[in-house]
Amino acid sequence: MEWLYSLFIEHSALQAVVVLSLISAIGLGLGRVHFWGVSLGVTFVFFAGILAGHLGLSVDPQMLNYAESFGLVIFVYSLGLQVGPGFFSSFRKGGVTLNMLAMGVVLLGTLLTVVASYATGVSLPDMVGILCGATTNTPALGAAQQTLKQMGMDSSTPALGCALAYPMGVVGVILAVLLIRKVLVRKEDLEIKEKDDANKTYIAAFQVHNPAIFNKSIKDIARMSYPKFVISRLWRDGHVSIPTSDKILKEGDRLLVVTAEKDALALTVLFGEQENTDWNKEDIDWNAIDSELISQRIVVTRPELNGKKLGSLRLRNHYGINISRVYRSGVQLLATPGLVLQLGDRLTVVGEAAAIQNVEKVLGNAVKSLKEPNLVVVFIGIVLGLALGAIPFSFPGVSTPVKLGLAGGPIIVGILLGTFGPRIHMITYTTRSANLMLRALGLSMYLACLGLDAGAHFFDTVFRPEGLLWIALGAGLTIVPTVLVGFVAFKMMKIDFGTVSGMLCGSMANPMALNYVNDTIPSDNPSVAYATVYPLCMFLRVIIAQVLLMFLLN
Repeated sequence: MEWLYSLFIEHSALQAVVVLSLISAIGLGLGRVHFWGVSLGVTFVFFAGILAGHLGLSVDPQMLNYAESFGLVIFVYSLGLQVGPGFFSSFRKGGVTLNMLAMGVVLLGTLLTVVASYATGVSLPDMVGILCGATTNTPALGAAQQTLKQMGMDSSTPALGCALAYPMGVVGVILAVLLIRKVLVRKEDLEIKEKDDANKTYIAAFQVHNPAIFNKSIKDIARMSYPKFVISRLWRDGHVSIPTSDKILKEGDRLLVVTAEKDALALTVLFGEQENTDWNKEDIDWNAIDSELISQRIVVTRPELNGKKLGSLRLRNHYGINISRVYRSGVQLLATPGLVLQLGDRLTVVGEAAAIQNVEKVLGNAVKSLKEPNLVVVFIGIVLGLALGAIPFSFPGVSTPVKLGLAGGPIIVGILLGTFGPRIHMITYTTRSANLMLRALGLSMYLACLGLDAGAHFFDTVFRPEGLLWIALGAGLTIVPTVLVGFVAFKMMKIDFGTVSGMLCGSMANPMALNYVNDTIPSDNPSVAYATVYPLCMFLRVIIAQVLLMFLLN
């Protein structure tokens, strides 16, 4: 039995790997179990670690600190890479309103945290831990703990507060959505309504009857016109062709144009007349229309194309093909010459079969190569993130220099590389499965260590009077901000209930609540709103957790 003792009890590198792996496996297994339609997923690893710590399991403190730190870094950096491509674009148009509302949830919860700390006498580090649990945000907890370590303070108590508040944090958002729905929402508010989408492409047919563009090239006309558009096909004298940018338009030409729906009226003025045929139906037989042409989706897999503008490839002029749309991370983009290509983009190419085969060679279309993640960028990004996190920033009135730490630095670098990496020809593309694998591995390591460390004192805290107080405070920090902002968004700003629900779930970084909302609301508006606000809110919560402690504890 000596080997069992050395495997599970005696402190060593081997014992640390065995214990943390066992905790992660049990937690992930139990995380798949649904309670009243809700599951905790990977977060159950946290509670498995707490139970293991309570039962007396432990690992070497240095090994625990290393595994916890490394897991946190991998998780937040991968998270930054994932949200990076949509981070800055989420501020455009309707996204600004949703992000402002989501920021209201974040700031209101932060304000209530400070007020509750002074009103109840609960220390600020404990209240920050409760806030992290109430918002189901473990990266913020990691940032708070790193900040407390920098300041030479005990960093273990926030984890207890987080553990106590977390279950109510998961359920609280669902309760807030249910409350808003019960009190404010009518049956007709749940009906699916068409929603404007700036990225959604629209196909329309026009006839050239405007004398101002007779005998002008498509390139010259594109320079004259404000709306962006792509001429997909041109019919003249009964023949269909793919027009190049040098093609001269003549009176009576019929054009199939890909644009945004809101720009259709302006293009009608430009070309002269819009046809009544609906070209956006799913049942259109394009093969019958394009008897001489084929349509194929080609994936950009050649690394040297990463960060290049679509127009610089001159595919239309060289090969006589047309690229009508680009699909990136599930979003349709208009294939304008100024669009910056990224590895993994899927291009809809229309043209003759021989021409498309040539274009396929130019773009790559070697899907297998995308399944091999570029680990060089992952490790370079981690180094850059840790370097940024170690830089001290001095602020007036704060005696201790502010550092972004293990959580803040990597998530910022991840966002920046995910956004701007392709522009400097850095391949940051990872498949969704590879990104999820990195995030799940890092988060499981971090949560297992966190739970194991907090477990020794967890049940002692729960069954003390302050334990009940912490649970009540966590419930308040979850429900009050979401209900108030949800009321403002739905009742005063007249935003549809599905979008409001998704925004609230995203502002609280709560995918479990989003799953519930998606099951009960018949549209994809909740998911779109969640994706719109999630990047900014995740970033804000990681930074605010650190700033709050640094400014108020000095």
